[in-house]
Parts: sequence; structure tokens; C-alpha cells
Amino acid sequence: MKKPVLKAAAAAIIILSSTSCREESIIFPPEPNHVTDPAEKFSEIEGFYLLNEGNMGSNKSTLDRFDYSTGIYTRNIYGEANPDVPKELGDVGNDLKIYGSRLYAVINCSNKIEVMDAKTTRRIGQIEIPNCRFIQFHGKYAYVTSYAGPVEIRPDYSQKGYVAKVDTATLQVVDKCIVGYQPDELAITGGKIYVANSGGYMVPNYENTLSVIDLDSFVEEKRVEVALNLFRVRPDSKGRLWVSSRGDYYDNHSKLYCFNPKTEQIEKEFDVPVSAMDIVGDSIYIVSTSWSYQTMDNNVTNAIIDTRLMEKVCDNFITDGTEKSIKIPYGVKVNPLTKEVFVTDAGNYVNPGWLMCYSPEGIQKWKVRTGDIPAHFAFFGKPR
Repeated sequence: MKKPVLKAAAAAIIILSSTSCREESIIFPPEPNHVTDPAEKFSEIEGFYLLNEGNMGSNKSTLDRFDYSTGIYTRNIYGEANPDVPKELGDVGNDLKIYGSRLYAVINCSNKIEVMDAKTTRRIGQIEIPNCRFIQFHGKYAYVTSYAGPVEIRPDYSQKGYVAKVDTATLQVVDKCIVGYQPDELAITGGKIYVANSGGYMVPNYENTLSVIDLDSFVEEKRVEVALNLFRVRPDSKGRLWVSSRGDYYDNHSKLYCFNPKTEQIEKEFDVPVSAMDIVGDSIYIVSTSWSYQTMDNNVTNAIIDTRLMEKVCDNFITDGTEKSIKIPYGVKVNPLTKEVFVTDAGNYVNPGWLMCYSPEGIQKWKVRTGDIPAHFAFFGKPR
């Protein structure tokens, strides 16, 4: 992860107060790079999009694309597909998903979700949600977490966040459910929506709860205490939830928790820091850059957790030594068919980052420049 969210946000408040996300800008052409041999036979997964966050206040979120059939990785594709959109994607790309034939990019500080055609990336419309964070889907609705209030670091921050319910046909918000403070990732499983409340703007008074929302009534039933400053929440094949905590960047370190929704108990705690994770089969691939104010340094790690054994089975899934060149591991995604592992490096957060492709054995296959702060993936393929 970046240095604590509160630090990045605080530094950006002055910038945001004087910078518009809707001013005219130069449209830069896409940048294609031939990174690997074309696949003679490629599967239903034809490639992926990569959303680059861009540093807060810089209005530099961009969208890249990789195509297996050509072996070409193309940077910054949104502007050419949408030459009439001012300032292109906007400020801080926070999440990316494909649902049906549409691609949804959550643009946090521009207070919107860009909705695009998943094949052409041509804009279909946008959904206005303040300080939006993450998105999930169920049936004909999208569910989006929102911090609701402005970017403002204050221990007595009083604005609770919410989950917005969006009709995917009309792109209109049809309902809201109030949750805890500064809600981040959400997961939908077993007829419930589980929301990781962070309280990230309220340092040192972080939240420590997971909100439980009934999917049918869209009412928050309860909040369950898990750990400080929650961030990620993902379901596994057994219906359990894997929830990460950022900690407080002092004595309470980032950790991973296995939470059983049926018993509402933590089944196991892992002393494993988490910035990003991806669950494929029974494996959780994790990368982390965990900041400590005690050491004033980042701890850079990666690991694999086996969800069946409930154990960490690998301390480093990169086996060729190239992990030493990764400064800030920021995103991870695994192709569920080829088992290739994609890892992003945010570098110094203000210049273009890197994307690395690894074989299932942890050997680097190729490496390419991305936009600033590469983070979020969405695989695309043939319609079924």
C-alpha cells in the first residue's frame, strides 16, 4: 500500500482545493509495447485492463490494456477512445471491474464511476458518487462504497460512509445504506454484503468493524469487530471472508484475518501484511508495502496463503530474485487459467510504474512500463 492513507490525503487537501478535474487537457495518444510473443491459442481470457491510480490531486488516472493474441501492452487508451471527455479519466482510479458488457472504473477523488463498453472502452455514461471507493455487483445492481464526506483528516470526523445501490440499466443511485466511517472494500456472499470500515480519516480513532448488510432489504443488520483500519475483504470457496487490516502504522501492524460469517468469529489471524491480494482456487496471493512510523520505512513482502490448510505456504512466490528490483509492490492479479502472476510496482508514486508478468513457477516472463501507480486489473474475454 502507499504510505498511510491519511498522510497522502492530508498532503492532497490543498491541491484538491485549487485543482479542477474538469479543465481541458491535452490528449496523449496510446503507447503500444510488444512485450511477448502472440499466443497461437488464447483462452476465453483474451487479456486485461489495468487501471493506474495516479497520485492524488494530479488528475492522472489512466487505463492500459494487454492483449494475449498480439502480445501487445498499450498504455493510456482512454483518451483516444473518448476524445470529447475533459481531463480523461480523472483523479485517483480506485477500482476496476467488468460486469456484463461494461467496464466500470471507480474514480475516487473525481467523485464518479466511469462506465465504458468493455470492448472499446468508449464511455457509456457515469455515476456520480462522492468519494467513491470500491464496487461489486449482484443481479441488476452495482454496490459502491463511499466515504461520503470530503478528504479531511480529523479525529472527530462525523460523516459516516455508505454503500450506494446503483441500477446498472439506468446508472442511477436508487438507495443508500449507512455503514461505518470510511468504508473500503466490500464482498457479497450468502445473501449479505460485508463492508470493511476503516476510519482512515479519523487517526488515531480508527474504525475496527465489518458492516453486515442484508442484501434483500438493503439494511445494515450489525457491525462486527475485527481489527483496526480494515481494508480488503474477499470471500473464498468455503464462504469464509478474508479481511485485511492496515493497523495504525505504529504498534498495530497490518494483518490478515479469516472470518467465518456463520459464527461471526475470527477463525485465524495471520501476521502477514497486506496491500493487495487475489484469491485463485485455494490460494491467496499477497503483496505488501507496509509503512511504519517507528522505523520510518516500508516493509516489502509477498506471500501465498493456502485457504484449505489455513497456513502460509510461501514466503516469496517470486523465485528468480527479481523481487529485489520492485520498490513498491502495489497490485497483484493471477490468471485463473494460465496461473500467470501479474505484479505492479508503484515506484515513487509520481512517475510511471511497472508491470511484471511471472510464470506459475515465479520466473519473470516480461516487464513493461505503466501509468502512475498501477493498481487494479480486470480480465476480459469472449462473450459466453
